[in-house]
Parts: sequence; C-alpha cells; structure tokens
Amino acid sequence: MNHESLICEEKAYFIVGNTFYRSQSKITRDLGVLAAKAYKNEQGKLKVLDVMTGCGVRSLRYYLESDADYILANDSNPENKAVIEHNLSQILQEKKGKVTYQNANNIFFECYSNKDYYDFVDVDAFGSPNPYLSTALWATKIGGLIYLTCTDGRTATGHLPENCLQVYGSYGRSHPAAQEQVLRLIIGSTLQQAATIGLGIEPIFSYFSGQTYRVMLRLLPKINLSLDNYGFLGYCHHCGEYVTISYKQLGKMRCYHQQENKKYNYTISGAMWLGDLHNKAYLKTMKSLVIDLKWTEVSDLLSTMINESEFPPYFYTLGEIGRRGKLDIPKRSQLIKALHNQGFSATNTHINSQAIKTNATLKQCIEIAKGL
Repeated sequence: MNHESLICEEKAYFIVGNTFYRSQSKITRDLGVLAAKAYKNEQGKLKVLDVMTGCGVRSLRYYLESDADYILANDSNPENKAVIEHNLSQILQEKKGKVTYQNANNIFFECYSNKDYYDFVDVDAFGSPNPYLSTALWATKIGGLIYLTCTDGRTATGHLPENCLQVYGSYGRSHPAAQEQVLRLIIGSTLQQAATIGLGIEPIFSYFSGQTYRVMLRLLPKINLSLDNYGFLGYCHHCGEYVTISYKQLGKMRCYHQQENKKYNYTISGAMWLGDLHNKAYLKTMKSLVIDLKWTEVSDLLSTMINESEFPPYFYTLGEIGRRGKLDIPKRSQLIKALHNQGFSATNTHINSQAIKTNATLKQCIEIAKGL
C-alpha cells in the first residue's frame, strides 16, 4: 500500500487500494464541499457524518476544504480499514474524528440513541438511497443538510414502474423529462418520510450527470408537505404537453385537443416533489465561494442551476420540439432568446444540454421555433 501512487483531488491526497473511487464524480464532491463550507460560514460549526465513505476522499475534503470541526467516517466493509485510516490519518491524529465499520442504518440509529446529531450527513449509496431515507433523518440535526446519491436511474425513469412503486412509493412513467423526475421522486420520498416524524425538508440543490443523481436537502423543524408541493406530473403522449396534477384533481384532468375536439388521458407519474429544484439564495452563497477557487466548471454549473430554480417541474427537449413541429432542431440559445422576446421565461437546464425549461407550452415553443 505504501508504494501506491497518491491521487490528488483539490487539497486531498489519498490512495484508493481496493476501495471505490470514481474520478468522474469530482463535481458532485465539489458541490458537497461548497454546501458544507457555506453551512460552516453561516452556523459557525460543522460536524460531518460520511456514512459510506469508500476510500475516504469526501471526508478528507470536508475536513480540509469545508473546515469541518469533526468527521465520523463509516464504511460497511472492514477490509477497507487500512486504506481509509491511511487517507484519514491527519483527522485521526488531530483527534478531529473517528472511523467505524458498520451498516449505515446501525450508525444512524446509534446517533439518534446517543443524541449525537450531525450538521451534514452524506449518504453516497449505490443504487437507490431510499433504504436509508427515514433512518438518515434520525442522525441529522434540525436545520442540517443531507446529501443523497442515486445511481439507479432506470427504476425511476419509467423503465421499471412497478419497481419504482416498491422503492419510492410512487409510480414513475416514461417521458422526455424523466431524468428530472428521478430527482423529484427522491425529494418527494424524503419529504414524505420527514412528514411521518413531524419534520420537513427543502432542496438546496438537485443535480444529474450521466448515471448519477445527487440531492442536497435541508431538514426543517416542521412539516412542509402540502398539496401544492407534493403531487403528480401528467404527460400527454399525443401532443407532448405537461401538466401538474394535485391529489384533488386526480381523475378529473384530461388533455383537450381543439382541432380534433377530443380529450386524451395523461400518463401520470407520482407522487413527487413539485416545488423548486434548488434554493437560489443558497446556490448564490455557494457560487460566491467559488470565486477564489477558480472552479470555472462548477461556477458555470451553479449559474445554470440558479437560473433554472423556479421553473415548472419538467423541460422540453429540442429534439421533441423539432419532431412534433416537423422542423429542423432549433438552436437552444436562439429559441430561448425568441421566447424571451415573446414575454416568456426560458433558460438552459443542467439536466439535459439539448433541452430548455420555460413557462411556455410545447405548442408555443413550436410556433416560436418555426419563426426562427
């Protein structure tokens, strides 16, 4: 192990050995570091639980870059002990943390039993995070942050709707904005779990890239689940339009097509989170921290996320606009500008580089695209 070459990620130097490390996921660790640092600056303290630490790089970066006061790093595989404790030796030597080797849920319950609550809980699960949602809440301080990972997009994008029902308690159907749906199902599931114990959650940010979904949530002291922020998304396969549907509207809404004088059923997904994907103010704070770091890619991502924060819970792909409008696929920047000129709000989305978020209907997007 001593002969293994060190890997450098920002301020962290570490080895991997037989543990898991994915260099392509660095940006998700960058976002976590920034959110944790913003919390430390705001609250004056930062106690971190990294419950699935892997090689320990996240714990090390929270300590070195987010100025964490204390780190509890846990991994379920004791065979990783040599690598983890080598990488976290500075934290251990300075008595600013400890390493454990238990099942994640055991750690959460132990924290709750000992009233040992954490400001920042990182749950970097493989597959769905849902087996840990309710238990992770028990280890989190009120007002603290929970950082969830999902690598199983197939279940919640409509490919396995029955599995989705088993995992999320919601039915996910296939449609062009299904990647955003995964993020909203994770948030909605956590929201519902928090409500069962009299608490609430709000998204700080929601991120998708490749096969990885990450959601940063803040735990709130009161239930905030409502018919306005927790409901259903309807998609009309006939015309491509979306609509949000509340519990009270179930069975009462159909998509009317004037030319045919006919109504079509919506394909309905949910229940899910229908509110904002991100907390714009918190993202602006995170972006202010990037200036000195010169993280250009992260800064650009945060700008996109800030701009897309307050749009409807779906997006339109340029390919869908071109296909349904029987026209060449429009350039995204030109279409957004044309929508602005017509009085609509519109922006890029980080979820899909060939899509837009807007308050215009798909039909209106097509008509405007035809004039380009």
